[in-house]
Amino acid sequence: MRFSVNRDVFSEAVSFTVKLLPQRTTLPILSGVLIETNDTGLTLSSFDYEVSAQTQIVAEVEESGSILVSGRLLADIASRLPNAPVQFATEDNRILVTCGSASFTLLSMPVEEYPSIPEISGESGLVPADEFSAAVAQVAVAASRDDVTPVITGVQLEVSENHLGLVATDRYRVAVREIDWDSGEVGGTGETITALVPARTLQEVGKTFGHSGNISVAFTNKDDRELIAFSADNKTVTSLLIKGTFPPVRRLFPETTENYAVINTGELIEAVRRVSLVLEREAALRFTFTIDGLVMEAVGSEQAQASEKIDALLTGEDIVLSLKPAFLIDGLNAVRSEFVRFSFTKSENTNKPGPMLITAQSSKDQPGADSYKYLLQPNLLLR
Repeated sequence: MRFSVNRDVFSEAVSFTVKLLPQRTTLPILSGVLIETNDTGLTLSSFDYEVSAQTQIVAEVEESGSILVSGRLLADIASRLPNAPVQFATEDNRILVTCGSASFTLLSMPVEEYPSIPEISGESGLVPADEFSAAVAQVAVAASRDDVTPVITGVQLEVSENHLGLVATDRYRVAVREIDWDSGEVGGTGETITALVPARTLQEVGKTFGHSGNISVAFTNKDDRELIAFSADNKTVTSLLIKGTFPPVRRLFPETTENYAVINTGELIEAVRRVSLVLEREAALRFTFTIDGLVMEAVGSEQAQASEKIDALLTGEDIVLSLKPAFLIDGLNAVRSEFVRFSFTKSENTNKPGPMLITAQSSKDQPGADSYKYLLQPNLLLR
């Protein structure tokens, strides 16, 4: 095998291909990147039986073939090569890489032992890349990071007619966002298609394809393996779906709320960060909403307490509740609007408020147009 390729194009392709590879694997061969020649240049692939990444780039191929090489080592080398064409050649079980004055000799891994990259042949649709990237960033923050319950470590994608819904929860909060969906064949029957995708994989897809125009999303079920594929700009990422039943969290959202407060988002974030400086880890802030505004109070150690008052436009009854600052800030950052609305609900327990709904507010009087919703469960009230 022998080929020549542009350094920047090659470095970007290798970086994309290795991005989703596990940091550690019990099978060393799964840490490799497969490079194959095609009609126009090269195909680079990686696969660990759960996630795959594949991209095609232009190259001058003198001698066709395929090689398998350590992915992260190749990415490190490619990112530091001098500004010159990269030459690859194979000799026995060695790979010779030269670029300008630099040269490397790498060990070739056995191509015949590498697993076959998944093929996607199921139904597909299109989503706007920028909207999808923004929606993933807003929703994935609410997914659980605790692998003990895998079903809530993912983001549930729900396709119906002309919309794609994204939902995530970690039991303490729920995030939901709706975006446009060009159904093509998918969703035309009126049935909802669901796919539970690992949040980490979806976040990388959102970052990678965020400026790609449209992203093709395909679903397939082959050999009892349910997969989803995302494709754009000659790049494809596939992911094995998480098995299990996602909790029915949409029903937790209130249809209407008469008790709510509107606050400047930036002012609130800065105030929460200041007041929570004195808190011990996992402690919550006390929020008191009245007609006069919002007062935040933090009781830390015996040496430190803090409080701050900011403007808030309250509609309805006064309310006192306790919220974890980190969870609150996640929701506030995801809203992406100048003002935010806190909608308060009631629970059967009179001593504990119901979940608080966070939504966008374009001005003090005008709700935002964004479909993003973030539901946060208050802690027990501080005494």
